[in-house]
Parts: sequence; C-alpha cells; structure tokens
Amino acid sequence: MKNISLRNALMASAVVCLVYGAPAFATEGYFQNGAGAKSKAVAGADVAAADDAMGASLNPAGIVGIGDELALSATLFNPVRGFKGTTQTGYPSFTPNGKVESSLNYFPVPAFGYVRQLDDMSAFAVNVYGNGGMTTSYNDKLARTVYTSPTTSMPCEGVFCGGKAGVNLTQLFVSATYARKLNDKVTVGVSPMLAYQMFKAYGLGMFDQMGAMYGATPGHMTNNGFDDSHGFGVKLGLEAKLTPNLDFGISYQPKINMSRFKSYSGLFADRGDFDIPDDLNVGFAYKFNDNTKLLLAYRHIGYSDVGAIGNATNAPAWFGMPGGPGFGWDDVDVYKLGVIHKLNDAITLRGGISSNNNPIGEEDVTLNILAPGVQKLHLAGGVNYKTSDANSFDFGITYSPESKVRGVEVTPAGANPYHTNELYMHQLEVTFGWVHKFGK
Repeated sequence: MKNISLRNALMASAVVCLVYGAPAFATEGYFQNGAGAKSKAVAGADVAAADDAMGASLNPAGIVGIGDELALSATLFNPVRGFKGTTQTGYPSFTPNGKVESSLNYFPVPAFGYVRQLDDMSAFAVNVYGNGGMTTSYNDKLARTVYTSPTTSMPCEGVFCGGKAGVNLTQLFVSATYARKLNDKVTVGVSPMLAYQMFKAYGLGMFDQMGAMYGATPGHMTNNGFDDSHGFGVKLGLEAKLTPNLDFGISYQPKINMSRFKSYSGLFADRGDFDIPDDLNVGFAYKFNDNTKLLLAYRHIGYSDVGAIGNATNAPAWFGMPGGPGFGWDDVDVYKLGVIHKLNDAITLRGGISSNNNPIGEEDVTLNILAPGVQKLHLAGGVNYKTSDANSFDFGITYSPESKVRGVEVTPAGANPYHTNELYMHQLEVTFGWVHKFGK
C-alpha cells in the first residue's frame, strides 16, 4: 500500500506540475527563489541547510539523514507588472502613452519531492518542480494612431501594433538524485534531470513583417500557439561540516542545451534556440545553539550566456538569425540572509531577505515590456507546525517591493529618443507545504 500510494502521488504531482509548471515571473530574473515552503521562507538561503525532500532541487547533497519522506507544496504567485510610456509633445511614438498593466496576475506553482534513505551513508530522491518562467498579456484595446514621421501615420492596436500582445514561458524539471556521505564531514550529490519548456508569443506582427526585409523567417515569430522543447541536464552538490557549528554548501547546474522552439525560430536568436542558463549556489549555515541557525548564501545565474536571453536587443542582425537580438539580460548575482529558529517542539520560525541586480538595462527596456523581470529585493518569512512525528505543515510568504527601470523606446525601425518606457513590477507569493515522514 505504501508503494502504491507513493507511485500515485508521484504520477499525480508530475501531471500537475506539467499542466501548471511556473507560468509566471519568478523572482531572480525568471528563476524561482527557492523550491518548497521551507526554502522560500528563508529566501532560498538554505544551500547548506536543506531539511526536507525539496532540498535536492537546491543542493543534491542535502538529502542524506533527513529520513524517508514525501514533501508537497503549492505557491500562489501574484506578480503585478506593466509599463508607463511618455512621449514629448509633438513627437511620434510606437508604443502607447500612459500606464499599461498586464493581466493574468495569479498563478499556481506546485512542487513535489520524495526522499528514501538507502542506508546511513546514502539516499535517493525524486523531485518535480517548476524552475521559473514568464508571462505577460496586454490587451488589444489600445487602439490609436501611430505617427511614423511628423506627416505619416497608420492605425495601430495593441502594445506593438499587432493586437493583443504577450508571452508565456513555462519550465518544468524532473530530477532523480543520489547523495552519499564520503566521511563524517563531507557529503556529495548528483541530480540528472529532464528539462521541459513550453512557450508562446503573440502580438509581434509588426516585427515579423520587418523581418522579411532582413532575410529572417517570417511566420515563425508570433501567433503560433504553444511550442515546446526539451533537454537533459545535471546538478551537482556538496555539503561539508567545517566546524561543529558551521556548515558549507555548494551546488552547480551547468547550462542545459535545449531543443529549439521551431515555431519561434524567427524570434529567438540562432533559429529558436532557448537554453537554460547555468546556476551556481554557495552557502553557509552557522548554528548558534540547538534552536537557532543563521544562513548566508550567494547565487549566480548566467543569463548573458544564452543568446535568446542575453543578446542585446539592438544586436546587428534580425530576430531569429545567428547572433540576432535577445532580451539583453545581464547575469544576476543574488545575496541572501536567512534565519531558522525553533520556538518549541511543534513550531519553527523562518525568515529571510535577498538582494540582486536588475538584469535589464535602460537600453533594452522596450522589448522587455514582454518580460519585465526587474525585481531586486525580496522579504520572506514562514512557520513550520509539527502536528506529529509523521506530519508537519509549512507556510511561507514572500514580498518583493516595486522595482522600475526606464529607457528610450526602440521601434522596428530604430530608436525613438522622444518616447520613453518605464517598466515596473511588484510581487507577492504565498506557499503552503506538507511533509510526511514514513515509518513514524
């Protein structure tokens, strides 16, 4: 019965994650700031202090010694994002004036983890989770007249004169982890993984028409519904006890080479290539006493090494071509601080804060109306309530105050110094989790 229940839970969780993935902006660029309620409650600072089955998604070495358990979590994510356009009086503009906000503001983000201790020195885990994603949807009620010069005009609907506009990127990971203690102080882990992506874009017809003039692939840039891609990757992890009270953790996921989005080979550089950036996490956990730990962590996400994301929006080639434009994102560096305090045998409190650079520069603002991942600060907290030796429940909340970046409008025909766009976003997410320990 235990095996049947576990298999059913795994299958159901995989289906739910596949359906929902993470079709929204995550918080560190477009990556999540933790997987599961415990990690999110410390802003993802628990690289050296994972203590449930979701820990393998952050550091594969963290699963030895936590016991046989199942962890489920669900996040309700609320990103409020959009832009504000401003045109100098008497001059033309391509994108709208005034404040324009994206719809689709609530997203469910599920996650699943299962750990089995093989012996005192090793453990195995399976995890299904959304790594991140991005979604925007701007309505087609923005009808206006666009002046391409002081004397030439054309009718326009939507943000980019192509009607309703937006993108939807969803990423799903399924990993199998093996971790082993090498000795009393060092544990290593490895997580081979399957990565799956879904993407669609719409409302970019003006750019698509211009692409035919530059030898691109018209008809493969916008309004083609969902396309998918897949790839195989790996995450490596290590935990080390430096002193009786100080633990060190590190994990690294190299860039994952994904199959191309063929339906969007006219949008993403190199004919639809959209790889998953490399991801490095380093952390320390200091134990003050039996009840309190302080967590420090650093994360680096290599967005600039993926052409579709990192190439400049004004790259000297058209969309979809080798070396063509991307979204102009810089690498993201994140610094995190967290604390875990055991209040009593039933209640454990968590809190965290993280700070990172904004990956979008002022020169790349216009295209990033589709992907305004400008967040820089995250405040997190949560509580774990243990109802029995076998079951506990988690609650986590993260708030990211509004961040902005402003830049000159860039049209399909070039820059327009008389109009600026200001991207903005603020976020709130609430996560609930349940952990069941077998044999208790």
